[in-house]
Amino acid sequence: MTQPRPDEFKPPPECPVFEPSWEEFADPFAFINKIRPIAEKTGICKIRPPPDWQPPFACDVDRLHFTPRIQRLNELEAQTRVQLNFLDQIAKFWELQGCTLKIPHVERKILNLYQLNKLVLDEGGFDIVCKERRWTKIAMAMGFAPGKAVGSHLRAHYERILYPYSLFQSGNHTLPENDGNEYKPHDLVQRQNAQVQPSDTCTPARRGKRMKAEEVPIQVKQEPVESKDGQTEPEKTKSRYKKVDLYACLVCGSGNDEDRLLLCDGCDDSYHTFCLIPPLHDVPKGDWRCPKCLAQECSKPQEAFGFEQARRDYSLKAFGEMADSFKSDYFNMPVHMVPTELVEKEFWRLVTTIEEDVTVEYGADIASKEFGSGFPMKGGRFKVAPHDEKYLNCGWNLNNMAMMDPSVLTHVTADICGMTLPWLYVGMCFSSFCWHIEDHWSYSINYLHWGEPKTWYGAPGFAAEHLEAVMKKLAPELFEMQPDLLHQLVTIMNPNILMAHGVPIYRTNQCAGEFVITFPRAYHSGFNQGFNFAEAVNFCTVDWMPLGRQCVDHYRLLHRYCVFSHDEMICNMAAKANKLDVVLASAVHKDMVLMINEEQELRDKIRKLGVVQCELFKYDLLQDDERQCVKCRTTCYLSALTCPCRQGEQVCLHHVHHLCSCSISNFTLRYRFTLDDLYPMMNAVKQRAEEYDGWASHVAEILEAKLDKKRNLCVFRSLIEESDVKGFPDNDLLRHLRMVTQDADRCSSVAQQLLNGKRQTRYRTAGGKSHNQLSVEEMRSFVRQLYNLPCSLTQAPLLKELLNCIEDFQQHSEKVLSDDITADSVTEIQSLLDESSDFDVCLPEVRQLRERLELARWLAAVREAEDAVASPRGLSLDSMRRLIDRGVGLTPHPSTERAMARLQELLTVSEQWEENAQTLLRARPPKCMASLSAALREVEALPTYLPNCLLLRDSVGRATEWLKEAEVLQVGGRVPVLDMLSDMVLRGQAIPVKLDPLERLEALVSEVQAWRESAAKTFLMKSSSFTLLEVLCPRFEVGSSLKKKMKKTKCDAGSCGRKRTGRLDSLSDVEKALSESNDSASAMATLAEVRLKELESLASIRAANESKLLPSNDSSTLRVCVCQKAPMGALRQCELCRDAFHSACVCGPDDPADPKPWLCPACRRSSKPALDKVLPLLASLQRIRVRLPEGDALRYMIERTVNWQRQARKIMTTYNLSATSQEHRSESASQRSCGADSSLDMTCACACVVLGLSAELEELMVEGLLLQVSLPEVEQLYTLLLKGPPAEHSSQLTHSESVTGAVTSVEKRTKRRMEQEEAGVEVMEQGISKRKRQRMSKVKRRERKAASVSASPTHLSDLSPSDDSEEDMILCPAASCLQPAGDEVFWVQCDCCNQWFHMVCVGVSAQMAAEEDYMCVTCSMRNAGQCR
Repeated sequence: MTQPRPDEFKPPPECPVFEPSWEEFADPFAFINKIRPIAEKTGICKIRPPPDWQPPFACDVDRLHFTPRIQRLNELEAQTRVQLNFLDQIAKFWELQGCTLKIPHVERKILNLYQLNKLVLDEGGFDIVCKERRWTKIAMAMGFAPGKAVGSHLRAHYERILYPYSLFQSGNHTLPENDGNEYKPHDLVQRQNAQVQPSDTCTPARRGKRMKAEEVPIQVKQEPVESKDGQTEPEKTKSRYKKVDLYACLVCGSGNDEDRLLLCDGCDDSYHTFCLIPPLHDVPKGDWRCPKCLAQECSKPQEAFGFEQARRDYSLKAFGEMADSFKSDYFNMPVHMVPTELVEKEFWRLVTTIEEDVTVEYGADIASKEFGSGFPMKGGRFKVAPHDEKYLNCGWNLNNMAMMDPSVLTHVTADICGMTLPWLYVGMCFSSFCWHIEDHWSYSINYLHWGEPKTWYGAPGFAAEHLEAVMKKLAPELFEMQPDLLHQLVTIMNPNILMAHGVPIYRTNQCAGEFVITFPRAYHSGFNQGFNFAEAVNFCTVDWMPLGRQCVDHYRLLHRYCVFSHDEMICNMAAKANKLDVVLASAVHKDMVLMINEEQELRDKIRKLGVVQCELFKYDLLQDDERQCVKCRTTCYLSALTCPCRQGEQVCLHHVHHLCSCSISNFTLRYRFTLDDLYPMMNAVKQRAEEYDGWASHVAEILEAKLDKKRNLCVFRSLIEESDVKGFPDNDLLRHLRMVTQDADRCSSVAQQLLNGKRQTRYRTAGGKSHNQLSVEEMRSFVRQLYNLPCSLTQAPLLKELLNCIEDFQQHSEKVLSDDITADSVTEIQSLLDESSDFDVCLPEVRQLRERLELARWLAAVREAEDAVASPRGLSLDSMRRLIDRGVGLTPHPSTERAMARLQELLTVSEQWEENAQTLLRARPPKCMASLSAALREVEALPTYLPNCLLLRDSVGRATEWLKEAEVLQVGGRVPVLDMLSDMVLRGQAIPVKLDPLERLEALVSEVQAWRESAAKTFLMKSSSFTLLEVLCPRFEVGSSLKKKMKKTKCDAGSCGRKRTGRLDSLSDVEKALSESNDSASAMATLAEVRLKELESLASIRAANESKLLPSNDSSTLRVCVCQKAPMGALRQCELCRDAFHSACVCGPDDPADPKPWLCPACRRSSKPALDKVLPLLASLQRIRVRLPEGDALRYMIERTVNWQRQARKIMTTYNLSATSQEHRSESASQRSCGADSSLDMTCACACVVLGLSAELEELMVEGLLLQVSLPEVEQLYTLLLKGPPAEHSSQLTHSESVTGAVTSVEKRTKRRMEQEEAGVEVMEQGISKRKRQRMSKVKRRERKAASVSASPTHLSDLSPSDDSEEDMILCPAASCLQPAGDEVFWVQCDCCNQWFHMVCVGVSAQMAAEEDYMCVTCSMRNAGQCR
C-alpha cells in the first residue's frame, strides 16, 4: 500500500447522519428541533428519509434552460488566487514595457514566482539576500534539494524577472531630474546576464497558459491599444524614429543615440533604453510605456473577483452530456466507476495548483418559480399521480417547508427567491460552491433529486469567526480588496488548512434522495462529484430569532444589504399576536423589547442632535433597494433620516453624519410607527404569551429551586398534566420538565431498592462481588443526583447516612494508605481488606489496599533479603533480579521506587563488578597484583554474593600465598626440590594473576626438564622400557618374573592395624621419599636403604636361580629364559641374576674372546656410559641448584661407583691382578667354548664361573655389575674371577662337601623347629608383637624346609644362632639395624638361618612376608657361593 503524499488531501471527519422513523419523519420541524443539540455542533448534518419516501421529479425538463457559471478551479482557492493575481501584476508590468512574461523552469518544475518573491522579501530584500548569500536557504525553503547550485539559478531568475518589479514597487523607478551634468550610464547592464525578451505579438491569452513551458511566449490578457492617429503598428514604429529628432531623453537630456531613444505610447515622452531602470538591451517591438505611465497603469485597483457567465445556454440534457463527457474523459473511465475519494483528492489538488487550469461550469441559483421545482406543487404543470399526492402537502417538500407555521419566514411578505422560494442547482464534476453562510444566518436544507453525489464541508456556528480570521490571515490581499469576500460565494480554502489552524471541519457525501441541513451561521462549502440535480431553500425557527437580530447588526458593520427587514418581520408577527403560537409569541415579545429599547435610544439621540422635523412614512410600501441606508445598506423600516438635498436617499439612525453635509437640523425623521404605537403591539404579544409565560415561569421557578424550597415530585407531575390539558407547545422547556420528572421517578425507584436491599439488576456469584455493583463514587454521585434534583425525595437522607458509613471506612483506608509502607503494615492492610468484604459496594480503596499489600510484602521480602547480607554468601544476583522482576509489576510508590532504585543500582554495580572480575580473571596477560587488590578493595563494600569476585579474591589469596612460598624458596638456604617447583609452577599457572617469580620458576623447571632429557639420552638405551629413575636408583625387585618364596611375618598383614609410612615398597615410594627429603643426606640415606634391599633381593634371586639349575632338580618342570621354556641347546647364564637363557633367544657378546661379563636383558637396564660422561651431568645439575629424584639417584650412583672403584682397585692390588690376568685369559676362553658346545648339560653351563672364590670378591663383582656406569675395573675384576685367586686365598670347601654339610645342618634345624612348634614353645615374648603369630601347618612347613635345604649352603648351619635362646632373638642381626620403637614392631624370620629381623631393617613389606619366603643377605650370599 502506497503512502499518501504529505500534501495529499486528508478527508475531515464525517458529520452526523440521521435516519428518522416514519413517526419522527412526519413533522420536519419537530425532528430538526430534536436533532439540533447534536447536529449544530458540526454545523451540517445529513438526513436519510425512510426508504419508501420517494417523491416524483416534477421539474419541466424540456423548458429548463439555464446559463451556467464558469469556474476556473485554481481561481477559487484563496491562496492560489493570490498567486495568480501576483502573476497578473508581473505580466502586466512587463507587458506595458513591451515584453512577454515567460515563467522559467527550475529542476523540471515551473518556478513559483510568488513564493520566490515572498521569501526574498521575508529575508530582507534582494540586496541583503545577495550580500549574506541566502539563496541556498531560499532554494531549500522552496523545496529544492541542496547541493545542485539551484540558488544561483533562483538569483538569476529573480534578478531578471522580479527585481525590476521590486524596484518599481519600492519607488526606485522614479527617474532623476537632469541637473545639466553629463549623464553617466549605470553599470546595471554590465552585471545583468539576461533580460526579459520583448514580445512579437499581443495576442490575448489565459494566464494559466503561462505555466505550459518556458519556450512558448505567453501574453497577458489586455485591452487592444489603438494608436492616437489611427496608424498601424509598423507605421507607428516607423514614425517613432522619424520624429525622434524632435525629442530628447528626459533622463540625460540628450538627443543622441537616436536608435536607442524610445517614445512612450501613452504620453509621448522620450527615454534612452540605457537610461531606464532597469535598462533595456533592445527596443521593444510592442507598445511601450514610460515609468510614469507604467506607475499609473499598475496603480489602478483590480476589479472584484466574480464568476463569469457561460456564452451558451444549456438544456438539462445538453448539460448532462457535456458533464458526463468531461468526467469520463478526465478520469479515462466510465463516470459511475470513478471513486468519490479519487474525485475529492483530485479536486483539492486542482484548486491549489497554478500549473493546471481546469475550467468547469455550474448551473447554480436557478429560480424554481420560472422552471418549476423538483418537488410537485399544487397548481403546478406537473400532473401528480394519485399515489404521489401525499408529497404535495408533505413538510419535507421544499416548496412547503419555508412557509410552514413553525418557520418565521411565513411572516415575510415578499417572495425571496432562494430563501422562501427554492433554488435549483445543476452540477457537473468539480463544480463547487464556496465557503459561505446563509443569508441572515438562517437554516438551509438541500435535497439531491438525482445524479452523482455532492460532497459537503461544514463548520459549526460557534467557529464562524475563527474561520473568517484564519482566511483573512492566510489571504489578506483578497480581503483588502473585498472586505465582504466570504459573502460573495467565490472563495474556497482547503479544509486541511483550516483544520491545521484549529477550525473544526466536518464532511459528508450527499447521495440522491438525501437531505443536508446547515444550521445558523454554519459556514459550508463543497463540490459535485458529477452530473446531478439539487434543490435548496432556507427556513427559520423560533430559536433562530436572536441570531437573526445579531446578523442584522453584523451586516451593518460590513455594509452589507439585508435580504429582508428583520424589524418589519417582527412587527408583522406582532400585528397578528392573537394567531401566534405561544412559544413564538414569547420569542417575539423578547425581540420587541430589544427592538423598542434600541429605537427609543436612537430617536432620543437624534433629537438631542437637533433633528426636529419628523413625518410618518410607510417604508413597507417601498422596495427593499429603495429604502437602504446609503452608508451601511441596511433595510430601513422603523425609522430613517432624509435631507431635501438628496432626494430618494436616507440613512439609518446609526449613521446620522453620513447622509450629507447639510446641517442636522435640516434632516427629517421618517418613522413607520411611533413609540406609542409599538408599545401596544408589544403588550398584545405579551398578553398572548402571558398564559404560557406564567406556566413557563412557574416551571422555571420550580426547576431552579434550591434546598428547602424544592417541591415534591407530585408538583412536577401536575405541571405536565396542565401542559397536556392546555395544549402548550412541545418545546425545550416542556421536554426538560418531562425529562426531570422521569429522572426523579427513576432515582426514587433505585433509591428505594437500595434501601430495601432489593437490587434487581445486581447479583452475587460464588460469594464474590457483583459485576454490577455500585462504586462509592457512583453512590456518592447518585446521592448528589438526588439532592441536585429540582424536586425533593424522601429516600435521599437515608442514602446519605449509608454513604457516610462508607466514607468513614474510606477515611480509615486513606489513613492507612497515606502512611509509609513497611513490612509491618501487612497485617493491618490485610485486616482492612477483610473488613471491606462486608460492604456491598465497589470500593476503589480495595484495589489500592491490595496493591499496598503487595508492596508491603515485597518490601518485607527485600528486607529479608537484605538481612541475609550477614550470611557468608550475601545477597545474590539472582535474588536481586527476582526481586526487581517482582517489583516491576507493582504499583509505583516512593518507598518501593527507592528500594527498587537501591536494588537496581546495587544490581547494576554488582553486575558491572562481576563482569569486571570476569574480565580481570580472563585477562591475557594476567593483571598485576596491585590492580587486582585495588579492585577487590572496591568490591569489598558491596553486600552481595559475587562468584567471580569471590573467585578473584581467592585468586589473589592464592597468589599471595604463592608469592610467600616463592619468597621463602628464594630466601631459604635449602635447594628446592623439582616436585615442589613443578607444583608451584602448576599452581602459579592456574592463578589468573601476574606473578613475577613465575617466569623464573618456569625457566628453572624447563632447565631441569632439559637436564632430565639429557640424562635420559645418556643412560637409557633405545626403546628402553625403564625410566631414568629406575635406571639410576638401586633395583627393588631383581628377577620380578620369578616367584619367590618367603615366610610369613610374625604378625599377619591382615591383622596388622596400620602400615609404617616410611616403608619403601615401590619406585613411587622411593620417588616420594626422595622428593619429601629435606636435604641430600636424607636422600642418600634413603637410597642406601634401597641399595641394601637391592643386594638382599639380588642374593635371593641368584640363589634361587642357581638352585633350580642343580642336577638333583626335576628338569621336566624347569623353565628358563625369557621364553619360559625348558633348557635346551646352548645356554647362557647371566652373571648378575644367575638365570639361564637360550643362546637363540638372547644376544651374546660381540666378541666371544673378550672377557666381559654377560648380562641378561632384564639386568642390563642402561647403556652404562663411561664415568667421565656422567660427571658433567652431575656438575650441570649442581649449577641448576634444584633437587630432583633423578639427581639424587645420580649423585648416589656416582658416589657408589667411586666407592666401588676405590674398593675394587684396592682388592685388585692385593691379588696382583696384573700378573694373573695373562695366565688365565686363554683358559677362560676355552672353558666358555666348551660350555657353548654342550647340549643340555646344565652343570657345564653353570661352571662358566670359577668356584671357590671368596665371598668378598663375589659381592664386589655383583655390586660392580649393578652399577649403571661403565668402569674398566669391572672387566678386570671379572677377569680375576675367571682366572681364580691364588692358593693362599682359597680356603673354601668343595662343592659336594658344602652341599652335604648344609643339608645335614638344615635338616637338624628343621627337625628342632618342628619339635618346638609341636610342643607349643613360645619364643620372642619381649619386643615381638603382642598379637599371636599364625603358624604354618606341619606339612606345608616340612615342604618349605625341604625346599630350602636343597638350596642352602653347608656352612650356614655354623653361622646361624641357636633358636633356643630368646635373648638372641630379641636383637635384630641386620648389619644396619634401625632399632625401631613403638607399640607394634614387625619381624620376619629367615627360612635358612631362622634368625628374626626387623622388617623395616631388611626392607620386607607385610605383603611380601605373607606371600613369599624370606632369606637374609648372609644366607643368600653363602648359598650363591656354594652353588659356584
